Amino acid sequence: MNKNETLLREGSFGQLLLNLCVPAVVIMVVMVVYNMADVFFIGQLGDPYMIAAVGLAGPVFSILSGFGTLFGSGGCTVISLALGKGDREKARRVSALCLYGSVLFGIVFAAVVLVFLRPVCFFIGADESTIGYTMAYMRVITLFAPVSIFSNVFLNLIRAEGAAKQSMAANVAGTVMNIILDPLFILVFRWGVTGAALATGLGNCTSAGILIWYISRNRELYSAKPEDAKLRRDVLFPVISLGLPMAFSTILMSLSHMISNNLLVSYDTIALAAQGVAGKISMLISMIAMGICMGIQPAVSFNYAAENRERMREIIRKTGITVVSVALALSVFCFLFRGPLLAAFIDDAAVIAIGNVALLASTMAGPFYSMYQLCTTYLQATGKAGFAALASLLSKGIIYLPALFLLNAVFQMYGVLFTGAVTDTLSLVAAAGLVLLARRQDTVRQENKI
Repeated sequence: MNKNETLLREGSFGQLLLNLCVPAVVIMVVMVVYNMADVFFIGQLGDPYMIAAVGLAGPVFSILSGFGTLFGSGGCTVISLALGKGDREKARRVSALCLYGSVLFGIVFAAVVLVFLRPVCFFIGADESTIGYTMAYMRVITLFAPVSIFSNVFLNLIRAEGAAKQSMAANVAGTVMNIILDPLFILVFRWGVTGAALATGLGNCTSAGILIWYISRNRELYSAKPEDAKLRRDVLFPVISLGLPMAFSTILMSLSHMISNNLLVSYDTIALAAQGVAGKISMLISMIAMGICMGIQPAVSFNYAAENRERMREIIRKTGITVVSVALALSVFCFLFRGPLLAAFIDDAAVIAIGNVALLASTMAGPFYSMYQLCTTYLQATGKAGFAALASLLSKGIIYLPALFLLNAVFQMYGVLFTGAVTDTLSLVAAAGLVLLARRQDTVRQENKI
């Protein structure tokens, strides 16, 4: 048993928090900065239509991340469960499948989007004022799709063995590269949204290079051999079934955001720009909450597979206290300083006025979202793929879309802005019910064994 597995099996909650959650949170904060960088430096050009274009492309980029999550999140869970049972060969087969699957999905995604680039841009909400900027940004981002998905997958995959620090290092390196290149490409070379997209792509290349170096030095757990990537049922089915909930959640959320963007554009493109800026700021809450939950996931999966249920429950309970406390503190901070935070991105009175409302809406449900995220993490980490998928469906579609159209019909633009807060609150109630049902099923199964 290596030291990472010892940590998962025996480490105190403080050690798990320090070694798993803190690196995962750093990764998420880095991703927030990563997402903020483009909007911040483009905002210095003073053109809200460029910001709107980046906001329009965001859901498509999230769909790209969703494909990565399919293999990354699913693979991470399967490898953690395999290591809990001491099955290293299965871990190698999973890593090979995820490697080739991620690259193949990236190539197909890039080909489809590039062929239908203009209609895709109109579909996601671009109009005559933003179509040029949106196409320019999308064209470059799409070219880097295979590298982006690979990075997303293996940043998650290496966490399965507790290597959160190495995952963090690769992510930080890519973000630092992006932040260095953004002002150079956007402000010095004046490449605008094209420069922003190029900086993002090269940042992903940096992360990918470090990840390739790491997995090449740890061949006892990771494999790049084509023969290990065979479509075996005992490998493919668990990866897809466990990765699909989060992947589908990400993709469905992206489609929902496309619809939301189209509704906001129907009121004013400035409203879309304001929502884009507010969304980037509020990501600080959601991504840190997600980082804590994602960080603890390997420990939950490992101890669940090892049938150490008392330790698993203790980890979940303490994680809940931690994630809610952090989310509440961040929500209060973003609410109190929403004016200066918005002004730091763009000095436009119209954008800031709507952005104040959008940021209030985005932050008020932060603690509820954090608990919802913990519920879905528990369901996925314990192999409850069906329940996890249902929780994602409820949050990103079944609840969100009806709420969006209803609130839009009653409160117009402001209803669209508050849809996320309403959805997060209702989704928590539904996800908590699914967790109770899943735990009851586990209890019955344990009693039947006895």
